[in-house]
Amino acid sequence: MMIDADRTPWPDVAAAFDRGAGLAVLPFGAFEQHGPHLPLGTDTATAAEVARRLAERLDAVLLPPVHYGDTWNTAGYRGTLSLSSATVTAIVVDLGRALARSGAGGLVVVNGDWGNRGPLYTATRLLLDEGVLPAITLDHPGMDAAIDEVRESRPAAAGLAHAEEIETSIMLRLAPDDVRTDRYGACYPAFPSDFGTRPMQLHPFSPSGVFGDPSPATADKGERLLDATVEGSMAVLADFVADVLRGRAEEAR
Repeated sequence: MMIDADRTPWPDVAAAFDRGAGLAVLPFGAFEQHGPHLPLGTDTATAAEVARRLAERLDAVLLPPVHYGDTWNTAGYRGTLSLSSATVTAIVVDLGRALARSGAGGLVVVNGDWGNRGPLYTATRLLLDEGVLPAITLDHPGMDAAIDEVRESRPAAAGLAHAEEIETSIMLRLAPDDVRTDRYGACYPAFPSDFGTRPMQLHPFSPSGVFGDPSPATADKGERLLDATVEGSMAVLADFVADVLRGRAEEAR
């Protein structure tokens, strides 16, 4: 049974850490613009939902989401609030140490934003290098294949899915009342030849913050994307969970 730590007394969380693999699942989101039609908390909402479904499947402790991330790429849009890469890394390392002191068996970080990739991988590597506790970062495994299956609009650039059909579909599934369908508008900027190969902020390319076309979005597509991400995550986690269980069994001898 999943434990929602934010709504649970500490003895029950402690008991959950003593059970099975004793995993904690941490959604790590962002607070950044997603065009004129999606809320600033879109990435956090996505990470939180994936984390919740994973925690249910893993019989794990679901931690409250981190609502801010490294969103330097979209920091040129007013309302976006970005953390430094070092801060993102430090948050996860500090939480990992605290979880280890609480007896957690391992930490699964569910990333919600592209800018968090590097800092989160650095954090999980530090936790492993220092022998704090087993840790892994999930970065939307399974979603790319699902995007190829559901997408009807053309992407603004290879691998770019921001405030367009894909993210809008997910939010139509998660929080349809927060999607301003009356503000849909496509935007296909002209990018330089080295786009995606060096650090580059996005506001010079799209005044609206949309990259692609949100109009073909549907809640059904959003569910398919979320389901594929959860299934992909479970496949990635199979050996990690087995290793954690094996380690805890050896410690108990």
